Amino acid sequence: MSVNDIVILVRDFLWDYVLLFGFIGIGLFLTIRLRFPQFSRVFPAFKKLISDIIHKVPAEPGGMTPFQSLATAVAAQVGTGNIVGVATAITSGGPGAAFWMLISGFLGMATIFTEATMAQVYRERDDNGELVGGPAYYIKNGLKQEWLAFLFALFCIIGLGIVGIMVQANSIITSMNSAFGFNQIAITVVLMLVVGWILIGGMGRIAKFSENVVPVMAFAYVASSLLVLILNIDQVLPTLRLIIVGAFNPQAIAGGAMGIGVKEAVRYGLARGLFSNEAGMGSTPHSHAVAVQKHPAEQGFIAMIGVFICTFVICVATVMINLLTGSFSEEVMYELSSAELAEYAQIMTQTAFAKQFGAIGEGFLSISLSAFSLTTIVGWFFFAESNVKYIFRKPAIVKGFKLLALIAIALGYYAGSGVIWDLADLSMGLMALPNIIALIFLSGQAVKVLRDYDKQMEMAPEHLTWEYKYENVDEGVF
Repeated sequence: MSVNDIVILVRDFLWDYVLLFGFIGIGLFLTIRLRFPQFSRVFPAFKKLISDIIHKVPAEPGGMTPFQSLATAVAAQVGTGNIVGVATAITSGGPGAAFWMLISGFLGMATIFTEATMAQVYRERDDNGELVGGPAYYIKNGLKQEWLAFLFALFCIIGLGIVGIMVQANSIITSMNSAFGFNQIAITVVLMLVVGWILIGGMGRIAKFSENVVPVMAFAYVASSLLVLILNIDQVLPTLRLIIVGAFNPQAIAGGAMGIGVKEAVRYGLARGLFSNEAGMGSTPHSHAVAVQKHPAEQGFIAMIGVFICTFVICVATVMINLLTGSFSEEVMYELSSAELAEYAQIMTQTAFAKQFGAIGEGFLSISLSAFSLTTIVGWFFFAESNVKYIFRKPAIVKGFKLLALIAIALGYYAGSGVIWDLADLSMGLMALPNIIALIFLSGQAVKVLRDYDKQMEMAPEHLTWEYKYENVDEGVF
């Protein structure tokens, strides 16, 4: 058995039998314990966020505005998983997987609320006066388990900051080369220059990049999806029926020829949905930790918007594009082997755009994939850097990590399909385990923070504030 075989074996067991149940379990547990915040908290938070954007609320020194932190989180969440990952879900689990993907997003919104809130409560300031936080910090300061915090930080640095950057860089290099014939070495050099310029600017430039690029990127992709929907309006209702039937009775599709059961629809829909929105993985709390808010709960509400955008907007757009254009075909699904299906999933959305818009559509998707991957590189670097600060606490090493990230981009040129991609999945899975453990034990603190917020909003919303340090939270000050 080769090293790659061992990595795949451990990765599949971790994601299919441990993390899948862990993510769903913690999402359901927190949804109930927080009294279904998905129904009452998201739209008021969205309204406040729009107000802040209109009034151009400035960022305070050493932190980000709530919108900047959300944009940085979405930059990392919206990546190839929302295009290729979603395509993989419906090729492996059938159209019904899309329904279960929405269920994962719904549960993930409660999870991300807890992550973001705890990141706010237990954050710190580094030697430069900048806010810094994330799971390593709330594991150390909340659970008082430094060894578990160290494990999370280590896996995050490897999974996101090194291996993850390599695979995202590879996606950009191969996509641009395939669509436009650009020289791969030239693409790599340009990518290193662009990312290097962003990283040298520190938190401020990362925040500016995210808040300017992410909305444009997401809007362009969603607008193109709406155009596909309008051009195929007569197929919308049959497509929605296909999704609902496929979620509960996949054998009714194509006479059962696909051989897909409810188990596969649930498994692939939940797993790919969770992988794409990253709720529970422990990545996005790093950006929510540095947002300057009056109260931690407010950032938790903002974080829920990120999962909503990622799953209910971007992922649904990808599903509808593939189903409406006929890129997903029942005939193809039961004619191809599992290995051939995996390869087909890689190009399925590209095929959909080519069918609808020709060469222009294919080029647009390549640019979209590259933009998604670029923003993911920037977001993942920021998350990994927070953990470099946690472990090493030396400015020279933190600065050196920027160089390591650029080297990872260069190595991405060689990171084709194989052990590097599998190692990235494994590292991110291992990163999630300490985070899920922390969320279970800190769930009570999330409830207390939410109650404090509601109490203040009832009594004097104009004087909303957060006065408690994390040292006091465990002492029952609520």
